[in-house]
Amino acid sequence: MPVDGRSHIRIARPSRDLAAAERFWVEGLGLGVVWRAEGGPEPGEHDLLMLGWPDAGWHLELVHEQGHPVEPRPTEEDLLVIYVDGPVPEDLVARLEAHGGRQVPSPNPYWNQWGVTVEDPDGYRLVLCTRGWSNR
Repeated sequence: MPVDGRSHIRIARPSRDLAAAERFWVEGLGLGVVWRAEGGPEPGEHDLLMLGWPDAGWHLELVHEQGHPVEPRPTEEDLLVIYVDGPVPEDLVARLEAHGGRQVPSPNPYWNQWGVTVEDPDGYRLVLCTRGWSNR
């Protein structure tokens, strides 16, 4: 099978606290748990949490290795952008904040004009953009 627009995308990130990350992404944003696995304390064994929507062509993978934790090192430009194609619901932003998120200004004025930026518990940024998007 060739790599093309039907290929599924996995976005993988380390997490320092999978329970906190799950609260943000599941209870805050509304993603579902696609897969969960618990590792052990030995090197190479890791806890894994995959999150997404059933009909999405992507999912978010969060990992934590007890024996050799990798500290998340997001920058202010490490963004996961979701194009809402309309106003960002205030109750969604409030729910994200209630579940461990923190609304932050973006250093890029574009995202401040066209969306809301929220940091997850690991410091990665989610942008809810009021614009729509299509690659067509």
